[in-house]
Amino acid sequence: MQIDSQLRAIEVQTTAGSIPAALATSKVIRNTYLLLAMTLAFSALTAAASMAMKLPHPGLVITLVGYFGLLLLTTRFRDRALGLAFVFALTGFMGYTLGPILNVYLGMPNGPKLVMTALGATGAVFLGLSGYALTTRRDFSFMGGFLMVGILIAFLAGLGAIFLDMPGLSLAVSAMFVLLMSGLILYETGNIIHGGETNYIMATVTLYVSFFNLFTSLLHLLGFANRE
Repeated sequence: MQIDSQLRAIEVQTTAGSIPAALATSKVIRNTYLLLAMTLAFSALTAAASMAMKLPHPGLVITLVGYFGLLLLTTRFRDRALGLAFVFALTGFMGYTLGPILNVYLGMPNGPKLVMTALGATGAVFLGLSGYALTTRRDFSFMGGFLMVGILIAFLAGLGAIFLDMPGLSLAVSAMFVLLMSGLILYETGNIIHGGETNYIMATVTLYVSFFNLFTSLLHLLGFANRE
């Protein structure tokens, strides 16, 4: 009887301890997807403004400095209200860089259809993978090391394709990024569910970057097929 009482006490304590953890996880998920929707909308607005004013692309160096600089500031202030401001600065800046790219693709034959196809495919992949991770609640933490190495290799290969003017390598990098960003969506969503990521600002940044890179990579691949 004493053993049964002790087991019941342990079970009650475990259940009581899991309730706050579940509530905290739910809060992170809710805040993440709310902030993600807001940043995607803001990014779309800055992209539309950039397109309307026909602003030139800032170039590779400014894009990288702006992206990594704002990412560093967002990471540093992730636990403060100022972190929210840097999230919008980062996503707004990325929207601005996207505007000139979209203008190029819209000027191609079937350009509007091409852009909408890439956007629709990106949304479908993102929602499908996020929904799968949220409903199955699988742990994708085993993918962390592979994704980190893969993204680094793809990033360096992308730089090589630009400087060496190798269209074939550029297409291969885009295909790699489609796979890597799909994996990153699964990984980060699972990370949130299982308590590995408790900061909704950083979770939002990771999912936003996944969505952005997935869209631009699909746009590049579809654009090449359209030219052919």
